[in-house]
Order: sequence, then structure tokens, then C-alpha cells
Amino acid sequence: MCVLQSVRLTDEFMELAKENTSNNLETCGILGASFRDGTYYVTTLIIPKQEGTAHSCQASNEEEIHAVLSEQSLYPAGWIHTHPSQTCFLSSIDLHTQFSYQVMLPEAVAIVAAPTDPTRSYGIFRLTDPGGMDVLRECSESGFHTHRETTDGGPIYETCTNVHFKPNLRFEIVDLRSGA
Repeated sequence: MCVLQSVRLTDEFMELAKENTSNNLETCGILGASFRDGTYYVTTLIIPKQEGTAHSCQASNEEEIHAVLSEQSLYPAGWIHTHPSQTCFLSSIDLHTQFSYQVMLPEAVAIVAAPTDPTRSYGIFRLTDPGGMDVLRECSESGFHTHRETTDGGPIYETCTNVHFKPNLRFEIVDLRSGA
């Protein structure tokens, strides 16, 4: 399966996250996608009410997110979040978040925007399957922690190769944060 998204999505998300990023707080969003002809089209970026720290971000009022997805008949195709002062990778908390998305939709992706990373400003990742999915399925820890190695010795997550960027793909931003 292929995921298509606008080339502007990450930049527009970073603009919405600018205030939090300047205060060293993570920001997150959810990618809503329609599905047709074997392809997921990211058509909606939902910015939920949330609480962020320098190293984590948690959506709140998740029923509002599900309402938007349901009203527009969208799939939760993944999520996007910032690492305002870290490099571009998936933390142990991020791995658990990504696991919940990939359980719902195996093609789901995690986009990490890391404006201070000298090697790359963003990355698109997914858990390896079965390796990373099995590790996370069996992990009951929370917070920052290490994970066991995969049984096949491969990585827990990988850079996505099935996400393609379209310059003219339209998308809507639904900002659920108060005062937005």
C-alpha cells in the first residue's frame, strides 16, 4: 500500500508548532486519510488539544479526534510530532504510540520533525513487522525505557519507503486546540 501526502504538510505543521518549538515543547498532530485505488491520501491534519514537554506530547480529548475522522470517513493513517531540541528518531514512548496506530492500520506512519537535527529536519518511520510489532506487543512498560531486540536481529523501526509526496495534493487543517 502507498501513502500520498502533500509536500507542504510538514512545513505547515511546523508553522503551527512554532510557538511550542521555540519554548522547547513537543507538538503532535494526527494524519487523516481517505482510501481509494489501493492508496491512502492524507487529506486532513488534525491538531488535537494536547500537553507537551521537551521530550513528549500527549493528545487529550481524543473523542474530538475520532469525531473528525468519523465525520469525514477518514482512516487514522499515522501521526506527526516535533522533537524541538532532539534528533530525528523514535523514542521508546514514540514506539508505543506508533504501535497503537499500526495495530489500527498496518500502513500507518510516524513523522518526526526535528528542526535542530543537523542531518535531517524530518523523518517518516514505521515499526518493522513482525520484528518491531512483536517487541511492542509484548512490552508493558511505560515512560522512557529500553526495548529488547527483535527475534530476527533486525531494527525495531525503519524509515518508510511507501510515502510519496505530491505537490498539488490538497489537505485541510483542523486545529482543535483552544483559542485556535
